[in-house]
Amino acid sequence: MEELLQRLSALDPAAGDAVRAIAYFDTLVEQRAGLDAFVRAGAILSGCTAGLADPDRHVLVRIHPDGHRLEPAADVPSWPGTALRGTTAGRVWLERTGMSLPTDAIVLERLAAGAGIVLDRTRGRAATHDPASVEVLLSPEATPAARAQGVRRLALPAARFRVAALLGNPDDPTINRWSTRLGRVTAAIVVDTTTEPTASLGPGIGTEHGPRAGLGPAVEAGGLPRSWHGALTALRLTAETHGPRHLNYDALGGLALVAEHVSPHNALIEDVRALRAAERAGTGALETLAALEAHDSLRQAAAALHLHHSTFQARLPKLTAALGFAPDTPQGRTRLHLALALHRLNLNGPLP
Repeated sequence: MEELLQRLSALDPAAGDAVRAIAYFDTLVEQRAGLDAFVRAGAILSGCTAGLADPDRHVLVRIHPDGHRLEPAADVPSWPGTALRGTTAGRVWLERTGMSLPTDAIVLERLAAGAGIVLDRTRGRAATHDPASVEVLLSPEATPAARAQGVRRLALPAARFRVAALLGNPDDPTINRWSTRLGRVTAAIVVDTTTEPTASLGPGIGTEHGPRAGLGPAVEAGGLPRSWHGALTALRLTAETHGPRHLNYDALGGLALVAEHVSPHNALIEDVRALRAAERAGTGALETLAALEAHDSLRQAAAALHLHHSTFQARLPKLTAALGFAPDTPQGRTRLHLALALHRLNLNGPLP
């Protein structure tokens, strides 16, 4: 083999390097090497940091060419990479910013193949998308035996979870794997990794252009129905425009009680009718009032709408007359906050 490699390298150095890479990875397979060894080989052979991510099994590895592990980080789409077969979103990559080397494709292919063998051997086959099991875990009527089976089928880790209720189909496959569609809403189970309201939702979620989202409280696997209920409650208080697009149940306080006990029909009280009448009259009521609700001062609310504060303040007399109360007083702000919440409950209708 060594003689063959020398002859091949003399004829075509790139071809010789490719055969050496294949032999290197084949040796690792024969030795039943671990996952780090395969990623390290990718880094050494390519001369740049190599990474592997398998969201199905919650594995993320990055290794520098000198052999030491790096902090976990997601790959960048511009880096050369390839998918891990048998996973919904698994991927290996090389953190190369310049022109790719001729051997990069071979290194990635052999890295993906070898890493896949190790993952299957050490962590079992990755669980597939199973909407029925997700629905069982969210149902308060499911038996303990059915819940235990659902946890096994989805390969849920020993962790705390939240349920995200999403209006729209998120594209992130790490969300879709533990999700199911229920009526108009996508329910997604996510591992609770932070106390931030939307940071656990995945790429594209919790951003201006992502789907509207409500996030339930953190629970053990047995408490997922309660988190699902909380996620729906938070989602009912979101708005496509003129209001929050993403809400965490933990931050709702007393508004959770309102959302849980007021039907969409009963939410249409006179203050809500006044809001909508003012908007139809062309006064920019909802835009102005939503900004007033969301900020501590008139100047901050005006800046959010890119208005001079005097222009913003000039709108208030018309809005006060339309509403029947002054929305810029302490008592008026409380009334406004509740009116806008009821407006969103009525607008969203029953969910899911």
